[in-house]
This record gives sequence, C-alpha cells and structure tokens, in this order.
Amino acid sequence: MGVISGCLIMPDFIHRFGQGPPGARVLTSSRQSIITSVISAGTFLGSLLQSLTSDRLGRRPSLLIWAAIFTAGIAVQVGTGTALAQLVLGRFVAGLGVGAMSAIVPLYNGETVPRRLRGAMLVMYQLQINFGFLASYVVEQGTHTIRGSASWRSPIGLQLLWGLVLLSGMFFLPESPRHLLFLAYSSSTSPSESKYASRARRVVAQMNGVPADDALVDDVLAELQYGIKAENEGGRAGWAECFSRNARLGYRTVNGMMLQGLQQINGQNFYCDNFELVVTDYYGDTFFQSAGAPLSPYSIQTILGVVSVVGTLPSLVLIETFGRRNSLLTGAALQAAFALIAGLVGHFTLAAPHTRPTQRNKEGGGVLIAFAVLQVFAFSASWGPAPWVYVGESFPLRVRSRCIALAVATNWVWNFLGSFFAPRIAARIGPLILLIFCGILVFAFGYVYLFIPETKGLRLEEVDEMYRSGVKPWNSYSWRPSLFEKPREEPREAGDGKEEELDGCDSLGREEEGKVEVEEQQVVR
Repeated sequence: MGVISGCLIMPDFIHRFGQGPPGARVLTSSRQSIITSVISAGTFLGSLLQSLTSDRLGRRPSLLIWAAIFTAGIAVQVGTGTALAQLVLGRFVAGLGVGAMSAIVPLYNGETVPRRLRGAMLVMYQLQINFGFLASYVVEQGTHTIRGSASWRSPIGLQLLWGLVLLSGMFFLPESPRHLLFLAYSSSTSPSESKYASRARRVVAQMNGVPADDALVDDVLAELQYGIKAENEGGRAGWAECFSRNARLGYRTVNGMMLQGLQQINGQNFYCDNFELVVTDYYGDTFFQSAGAPLSPYSIQTILGVVSVVGTLPSLVLIETFGRRNSLLTGAALQAAFALIAGLVGHFTLAAPHTRPTQRNKEGGGVLIAFAVLQVFAFSASWGPAPWVYVGESFPLRVRSRCIALAVATNWVWNFLGSFFAPRIAARIGPLILLIFCGILVFAFGYVYLFIPETKGLRLEEVDEMYRSGVKPWNSYSWRPSLFEKPREEPREAGDGKEEELDGCDSLGREEEGKVEVEEQQVVR
C-alpha cells in the first residue's frame, strides 16, 4: 500500500506505463486510478473469502495459502515490462492476499495469545503495519533517483521478502486452540478423546511456556471448553446471523464495521497517502508546497512514517492500562482539535497555488505541518490500533471469522473511497477539507461514547457474556463477568494454594461432578 504512490511519479515508471509520445509520456488520471484502486478491489474480496478458508482449513493453513497468493501477485508485478494489464493483474492478486491476511492475522492473534498479552499483540499488528509503510517510504527515498526500472522494481520486489518471511515463519507457529476445540466439539467422537483436543492442549502449553500436564493448561482448557460450549450451542452459522439479534450479534457487527470505516476517513490517510500524488497536476499543489516547505514529498512521507511508528509504541501499554474505549474517545477528541486548527490555519495563511510564499505563508505552513504531525501521532496511539483490537476480541467463535471479514471489508471500502475522493475535494476547497475530517471525528467521539463498551481485561468468552448482559457502554467499566466464577472458586475452596493439591482437588471435583450427573440422569429416567 505504501509503495505504489511513490512509484507513480518515478520517470521510468511513467515512461513504461504512461501514454503519449516517447519523451513526453504522462500517467493519465485514469491510469493512476486503475493502478491505485485495483488493489482495493482485491483486498475487499480477499477479506471476505478468507472466512471460508479460515473456518474450513484453520487459521494457520489459511495464512500460508494467502501469503503464497500475495507473493505470487508481487512476482507478477516485478516481471512486467510495459504491460499495464500485467501490472494491474499483479496488484489485484496481491490485494487478495493483503485483504485476507488483514482479517486472519487479528483473528489468529486474538484467539492464540494469552489474555494478558492480547491487547498488546493486536496493537503490535498495527505497529507492524506502520513499520511496513515506513519501510516503503525509506526504500523509495533511496531508489527514486536511480535511472531505469530499478527505481520502482526494487521497492515492489522487496515485498517478496515479507511474503517469504510469513510463509516460512508460519511453519513454526501453532493452530488457534479455540479453533481446535471448536473442531473437537464438532467431531463425531467425544471432545475429550478427539485429536483436536490433544492438539489444543499442546498449543496452550506452548503459548504459556509450561508442560502439557501443568495445572495452568488444565485450567485454561476447562475455561475455553466451558465458554466455547456456551457460546456455540447453535453450531456453525451463516452470514445472516452476523446481523441477527441473537447475542446482539448485529449490534456487534455494526460496531466493528463502523470503527473500521471511521478509522479510514478521519484524516490520517489524507496526510500519509497522498503526498507523492498531489505533486502532479491531476491532484493539484500539495499543502506543504504552498507552505514553502523545503522538503521533497518522499522526505515528508518518511517523516510522517517515523511519527506513525513512534506514535504506536505508547499504545502497547495504554491499550491495557488506559483501555480500548478511553483510547478511542481521547484520540477522536485530540484529532478533531488538531484537524480544526490545521484546517483554519491552512485556509487563512497558506499561499495560493502557483504563487511564491511570503513569510506569513511560511509561518502558517509551519503551524499546519506541526498539527499534521500531532494528528498522525494521535491517530497512531489510538484509532490506528484500537479498532483492530476491538474486532479481534468482540465476536463469538462460530461467527468470528465472518464478522471480522465484514469489518475488514468495510475498512478496505472506505480506504478506497477516502483515497479516491479526498484529493479531488482538496483540489476544490484546499485545507478546508480538514474541517470535514474534524466533523467525522466529532461523530466518531459520539458513536464510541454511545455504542462501544470497554473490553479490557476480559476473556473472549467473557466479552460475549458482557454483550449478552446488555450493559450500557458507559457503564461497562464497572461490569464484572460471572461466566467462570464456579470453575475458579471450586479449586480455591478445596486446596491450600499448592499446585500438586490443586491438581488433585480439580480431578476430585471433576469425578464428583460426573457422579452427580449420573445420579441426575437416573432420577430423570
């Protein structure tokens, strides 16, 4: 995503894929549009198709399949000479992989990592996205001056490295234990005797760094089995259930789609995605050129890429201490204020297009740049990672892949609409476009306050319980789960705190429960 905008203004790229006589070729607006937007078509389709593979084949095999598809799409792009159709086809195929993995990765992380690390791990997902953008900017900063096709083949070709890293690395990672337990309950054999249950035990032990027979593994598996059985009594579900009233699934799905959509149209993408494109006549003069800034578009994007990465780092801690809901509310308020100031300052102080900036114009441009940096930083610490955390932990297992697919597909739709329309709007009203983003952020603040609950510190099954309880989002801070109260209390009452006695009491408790169940069945008969 970060590579292509820089390629569009490279001379050799324009010469190969532009139109016109040799030496005077131009990359027309229609060709720019098809090159940049075709990946959005692929990501949208891929984010929906992944639900089929991740449910039927598993999370880990799906990541391997879609990583291979992405890598093939990159190879097609690198191998093209002057064929625009081949370039477009390669971007579409790569987009399928990007869209699918953008849904499976938060799904896999949310289901696999221990609860205490889940929020930070999902934030790490956004951090790596920002690092990827920064890497693309740095590479293009170094290659855009190279003569010949190496200027654009190098940044595009280096994407093969990331595909191969994911392909090879996934062989060393396990399947999601929740998915394995779901398969165990879906199989014809007893869940405790199923091969999937034994695999789930090994995964839980591996991810917690303890032996498979450790008491911690027994406790985690007991909680997972209890929660999965409770939330999946209806079995596998179709797409329609994502919007049903059952367990407030429609409410949750709409929340995920709204957060992902608002993430893409709150202004941050306008700063980070359009600086190379806006230097062309088609997109008009960039704000920073009007401000008299001496930096090239490549340098500006590199700076903002660094800000995005640095801004995400505090969220690794804040997402678990400050919370998801508070991060979204604070981020929306700060970004709205920054966008309002930047929009007004830019409108009243920047130089008109194609005019030489005065000292006042340069001072106004400095203010605009400062608040652009602040807005990118605030986004990276809040609205960048928090929506991914939310969609990774808000849905019951039987519909989780489908609900996440709908949310991520919404992300890609609004990503396309924002990148397609924002430069055109900016060409007409200039910096006042930031006031539109300010209005969107004010709406986002209100939406989060009214509809988004706090899920910090809850198991995935407890998140499901919270939604079923119907607690108001503004009261969710004080809500306490009860789903696992009995499994926690029984060992504590029987044991004295030692792991050996806890294991024995746990086994004794299970035997007594089995006797009670047999007696109850006899009474019923």
